[in-house]
Amino acid sequence: MDTINKIAIIGSGPAGLTAAIYAARADLKPIVFAGLEFGGQLMTTTLVENFPGFVDGVMGPDLMMNMIKQAEKLGATILYKTVKSVDFSDSNNLKTVLDDGQEMSFKSIIVATGAKPRLLGLESEKKYWGKGVSSCATCDGAFYRGKEIAVIGGGDSAAEEATFLTRFATKVFLISRHDKLTASKAMQDKVFADKKIEIIWNHEVKEILGEDDLVSGVRIANTETKEENTVNLSGVFLALGHLPNTDIFKDALELDNRGFIVVSNNTQTSKKGVFVAGDVKDKDYQQAITAAGMGCMAALDAEKYLRENE
Repeated sequence: MDTINKIAIIGSGPAGLTAAIYAARADLKPIVFAGLEFGGQLMTTTLVENFPGFVDGVMGPDLMMNMIKQAEKLGATILYKTVKSVDFSDSNNLKTVLDDGQEMSFKSIIVATGAKPRLLGLESEKKYWGKGVSSCATCDGAFYRGKEIAVIGGGDSAAEEATFLTRFATKVFLISRHDKLTASKAMQDKVFADKKIEIIWNHEVKEILGEDDLVSGVRIANTETKEENTVNLSGVFLALGHLPNTDIFKDALELDNRGFIVVSNNTQTSKKGVFVAGDVKDKDYQQAITAAGMGCMAALDAEKYLRENE
């Protein structure tokens, strides 16, 4: 009979690694499927100033590598492999299939695969990511104190980001593809009342421009006339929403209409023994610290589940 391990954690961002730390301290010998692109979104950020305990901030990759080392020191096994498919039909034998074809079984699983921001799909977007292009105003807004920046989008997220960023920036260009915002009326009212926000209607970003490896502007085109022009600025914030990394769970777990994992109680998913933590469930906050907190919760819930079902 194949060995059934106690617990697996799928994902290696703040949620997954915090879960690993707690599960390891509980002597559950967790196996973390970190993937090849391990560490979550913080691996592509620079200075993180809003994670508690770091007076001068911490570089995103440094924070994640320290969490990996801490989890390993406490007894977690980190596998730099990707889970390609799962079978949660038998709660006593939760199955995973890895990218190399290996099959592994577990008594409990924590899903912490995170989410990724919707992107424009531009090469220049990749080039300047973390160098003036961001998807998190609360993370990076303070770096643009006294500068002019742009927010891309027209929904609630874009309206909220633009309003928040006026705390730091001298001007915020809100670039919308349409001639109206899709944000709620309350959020629209805030945007229209803020003198620091200038809405550029019916335009889309064609290219993000840069100088000395930093963003210096955007080339935009009118969606109706196709006329192009350049806006000089220092930062671009994408507010197009997030896509949860749940493709492999579509037939295994209950998802909402946006693809985020649904919970029935705390971190418990629709399948017995399967728990969730971080941005793959959280549509509202999507911060490293909230993801870490949920990782703690999921590990404690899983530990309780395993104890009660021994």
